[in-house]
Amino acid sequence: MTDLKQPTSIDEQIAILERHGCIVSDASLATEVLSTINYYRFSAYFLPFKQSDGTYEAETTFEKVRKLYEFDREFRALLFSAIECIEVALRTRLSYLHGLKYGSLGYLDSANFNSRHDEIKFHSNLQREITSNHKVPFVKHHLEKYDGQFPVWVISELFTFGMLSYFYSDMLTQDKKEIARQYNTNYRILGSWLRCCTDARNICAHYGRLYYRVFTASPSGFDLPESVRHRAWAVMLVIKALYPSHDKWLTEFIPRMTSLMEKYKDDINLYHLAFPENWNEELNK
Repeated sequence: MTDLKQPTSIDEQIAILERHGCIVSDASLATEVLSTINYYRFSAYFLPFKQSDGTYEAETTFEKVRKLYEFDREFRALLFSAIECIEVALRTRLSYLHGLKYGSLGYLDSANFNSRHDEIKFHSNLQREITSNHKVPFVKHHLEKYDGQFPVWVISELFTFGMLSYFYSDMLTQDKKEIARQYNTNYRILGSWLRCCTDARNICAHYGRLYYRVFTASPSGFDLPESVRHRAWAVMLVIKALYPSHDKWLTEFIPRMTSLMEKYKDDINLYHLAFPENWNEELNK
């Protein structure tokens, strides 16, 4: 077993970066950055510049990598805000369909789901969310007034994006088809989109890196080469497809995205995001 790495001071961290070929022209700036951003987190942004021998490409500066970090931070916030809109709309559509078709508590009956539905796990997840949110006013209200019974449109407010994705996956095929029609796709493709969005949402929620990242999930329904299907561009296409309002996409999201890309145009590499050169045109369709 390899010996565990030992802690290093900020001065030592800067020295390590310099040994690998990073140009640090402002030591005070580097110290300030590494005092507030964990070295382990920050060093991941050097990956695009790392060569096979572990050193960095020529002209790799600390300032350039810092700007990549700042771009990623703003990009993550932008995507997270879009995923919020997607999540709220998905929760609404799922609970509306299920409630009208099977009643307020129909989600508790495994007969209203397909054979893959794990009733025990599902109920355990529900109870976990109820317990951890028992002081939230609407949860407390239903615990006290309705003996812990929650209509589907209420309990779904406690669902994580992952739970929403699994809820959809476990629905009967005819119900999934009805939901998928609202997204102008087929139910199998929608399932892959939701898995991708869940993955992206969790990365954003935990402040993970999006730049130069290979994502676990890949979406169906897009004509993309394998080298792109697990990169940020594929995630963008999924978010565009799931976004609930085309007008707001064009008037709210696209202007913010355009502004962000313009701000960092000299610092980022579209290839590292798998974005095409005409990304703006593609997202405006």
